[in-house]
Amino acid sequence: MALWFVREGFMANNTNAVESQKHELLSMYRRHVGMGSSYALVDFPDHPNVGDSAIWLGEIALLKKITGRSPRYVSTYANFDAAAFEAACPNGVLFIHGGGNLGDIWPSHQIFREELLARFPQREIVQLPQSIKFRDEAGTKHFAQLLERHPNFTLYVRDNPSYEFAKLKFACKVDLMPDSAFGMGQQRRSPATRDALLLLRTDSERAGYDMAPFASIREGKIVDWLQDCPRTIRAARARRRLVKIVSGADSNALRVRWYEWLANSRVKRGIAQLCEGQIVITDRLHGHILCVLLDIPHVALDNDYGKVSNYINAWTHKYPSVRIAKSSASALKEYNDALIRAL
Repeated sequence: MALWFVREGFMANNTNAVESQKHELLSMYRRHVGMGSSYALVDFPDHPNVGDSAIWLGEIALLKKITGRSPRYVSTYANFDAAAFEAACPNGVLFIHGGGNLGDIWPSHQIFREELLARFPQREIVQLPQSIKFRDEAGTKHFAQLLERHPNFTLYVRDNPSYEFAKLKFACKVDLMPDSAFGMGQQRRSPATRDALLLLRTDSERAGYDMAPFASIREGKIVDWLQDCPRTIRAARARRRLVKIVSGADSNALRVRWYEWLANSRVKRGIAQLCEGQIVITDRLHGHILCVLLDIPHVALDNDYGKVSNYINAWTHKYPSVRIAKSSASALKEYNDALIRAL
């Protein structure tokens, strides 16, 4: 079998995987904006999940590189203000944050997306790369009906099942593109402090793997990344109060900086978690993606509907330091094989 564990100090394994996807993303974004273009980016992920913050940072990095400027308007789904958006960005593209919430698993984001489509039928709206999962056909039909009435909506998806689904169900422009977190580029890895770090889901997308096999991992640590550190929580409260008392363009500029700070804080926390392990086992898609950006050898398990393996099959299957496992027992075997190869 081919060696897939690379010792610290060797040439990076991840250059091709990272740069090829970043190149695809730059080409995609340039379809919609150029140097000096005005644009808005909405649905900021104001929650502790590290993966969504990594996507946001990648989106901002790519858009700034192409346009040379920050978004004219940003918001979460909860604080979106239509009048403020139109005043700040009367003509630009409306980008919707990418991720894994197109469907009915995370309804608040889908409701917001649908409201934007209904409210701005003449605006160019671009949905940045998503995975699609509707558990209820009624939700699919409702979204399809909204898309039929919007003449200028582009949907980017990040895996082949989502692409085939969208082409079949939705009357809009659809294309397959990488996850925008690759816009962050390669990241620096700090030295590991233990043999294994297990980043495993505790939310509604958890597949319910048997945890017993992982008990045999020496110096293993099981974590998720759904809780902010106390410093971030304190800063969040203070900055939210400040944003509320500043108005107009100054408010948006402040919010742009605040969102970037918050996303950076969360991604740094996630990177620190992953770097603890000499090898990582994860069922989170951005556990996998950040491991690629950091060049950390890892074993990837799936979430409950195949999101992780679907992405790997589409984009990162040639990256030499990842293995896909279908059970906790097979993940343990891949992990042990990696330790043997590292000797």
